[in-house]
Amino acid sequence: MLKWLIAALGLVLSAPRAHADAAAEFRAIVADYDAFARAADPIRAASRGDAAAARLWPDNSPAAVAARAAALRALSARLDAVGGLPAAEAMERAILVYRLQDASDGAAFDEERVPFISGEGFFANPDYAATLTVLRSRADAEAWLARLEAIPAYYERETANMRRAIGTRFTQPALVVRNTIRGVRAQAAIPSEESPLMAPLGRLPDAIPETERRALRARGAEIYHTRIVPALAALGDFLERDYLPAARPRLGVRSLPGGARYYEYLVRKHTTTRLTPAQVHALGVAEVARVRSEMEAVIRESNFSGSFAEFIAFLRSDPQFYPRDAVELERITSEVANRANLALPRYFAVLPRNTYGITFIPSALETGSAGYWPGNLAQGAPGQVLLRRTTAERRSLYDLPAWVLHEGSPGHHTQIALAEEIEGLPDYRRSDDITAFVEGWALYAERLGEEMGIYRTPYERFGRLSMEMWRACRLVIDTGVHWMGWSRERAVACLRDNSALTQSEIEREVDRYIGWPGQALAYKVGEIEIRDLRARAERTLGACFDLRAFHDALLSAGALPMAVLRTRMEGWTATRACPAAS
Repeated sequence: MLKWLIAALGLVLSAPRAHADAAAEFRAIVADYDAFARAADPIRAASRGDAAAARLWPDNSPAAVAARAAALRALSARLDAVGGLPAAEAMERAILVYRLQDASDGAAFDEERVPFISGEGFFANPDYAATLTVLRSRADAEAWLARLEAIPAYYERETANMRRAIGTRFTQPALVVRNTIRGVRAQAAIPSEESPLMAPLGRLPDAIPETERRALRARGAEIYHTRIVPALAALGDFLERDYLPAARPRLGVRSLPGGARYYEYLVRKHTTTRLTPAQVHALGVAEVARVRSEMEAVIRESNFSGSFAEFIAFLRSDPQFYPRDAVELERITSEVANRANLALPRYFAVLPRNTYGITFIPSALETGSAGYWPGNLAQGAPGQVLLRRTTAERRSLYDLPAWVLHEGSPGHHTQIALAEEIEGLPDYRRSDDITAFVEGWALYAERLGEEMGIYRTPYERFGRLSMEMWRACRLVIDTGVHWMGWSRERAVACLRDNSALTQSEIEREVDRYIGWPGQALAYKVGEIEIRDLRARAERTLGACFDLRAFHDALLSAGALPMAVLRTRMEGWTATRACPAAS
């Protein structure tokens, strides 16, 4: 794996090519960065048709990380020498400068030491990759079998990183480790016929003779039983025997060596802003107060006579707000998605060609996050909005419409599928995961549902506000735990006292924030930025403001850091100014 990676990165480290102008040199840099990104992330590269990557897993060994760092330094030096670009290339340059600077800043903290969060991490990547894998030939099947055989070595590389974390006292807290142990143990207990890893072999095309298909599946099952299950068992043993006793005693990442600087970096990384932890916390406090006021207004509208806490208790306990079973949950979710799809053309002139469907997350991944998995039109894979089958009866319905808009359309599916189809976009940007943009847009999509007429009762409008409160509390909880030293109980209280999330949802979410510092901040920061850009455009353009055109412009360049997004949308607004009245 390392030899392949170094070879793939070699072109990035070569001397700058001779070009007639800066734009041509910049295009060469982008092409080299695309090659770098494919080499660094073979899961994504394989999903985009890279045959060599289809046999590989990520390599985060110290040698591979050092090779990538050298390649990034070479790219940065070349990029620094390029200026005077046309507007379109100047925007792309700003995005690449941001990415390279973020990677450089992150490298100082050796983040590879922490390859898992609460209940999910590198060990789930093969199952996720399986959902994106379509085998169309025997060669494809052989590549997938080679990839299955490589899973134990992949786990061993990540285990070595975790051993380095133990040695440097840069570990996750015990509750995150225990949740992860449960996830790994559950994964190891799944029979081969139920494992997502075997699913690609179960979908082999009829063009492969039946005898060969049976033989390929039998080889896959043998690899699963003799190599993958033992590797998962060994990983679980390591986490329980070696890692758990070394887990950090305090929840906050600030308690780690260099933790204060690390958390400041994580806030910048995930929000793509220069906000400090204290500023984010203050923003969260203000948002909690604002959303709480709107929630209380909806309670009055519903004619409920009790207190806020009593209304929450009513929502959490009344059977009308919960499905009878998984079948009913899937039906109701699909109905919401259908109503949203019917409304979309009134709010977007450009919609993606790829579709998405409502389905259930594979049982192997139920300890992780249910939500949206991107598809890939070129590979014949639709987007998927994922429900949990085993907890269907406990999935609240009052906030389900907002959740569907967030995960499906006009949220994640619309934005991510459109980015895949943008002509001329660098390959690495088609599936870019700038969280503040991607999650900020999805949270904006929940609010857009009010205008789309999706919420039909006060309970569903309250559910939408509860989802917004969830993201407002994230600002307070994440900074509270990781910057201010909050306890888990205090973090749980913010969601318990201000949202209608169920107790199990609250605890799962808080554990996620503890294990993944900074990521939860991006949602609200991104949404606030998008709402502000829309408000500014509406004020500037007045009667000439076109909401469909605004949405199309916002999504037409892929995911962007917030500063780049603001520059672009302010430029768009300026070019659409109304002509002066005659």
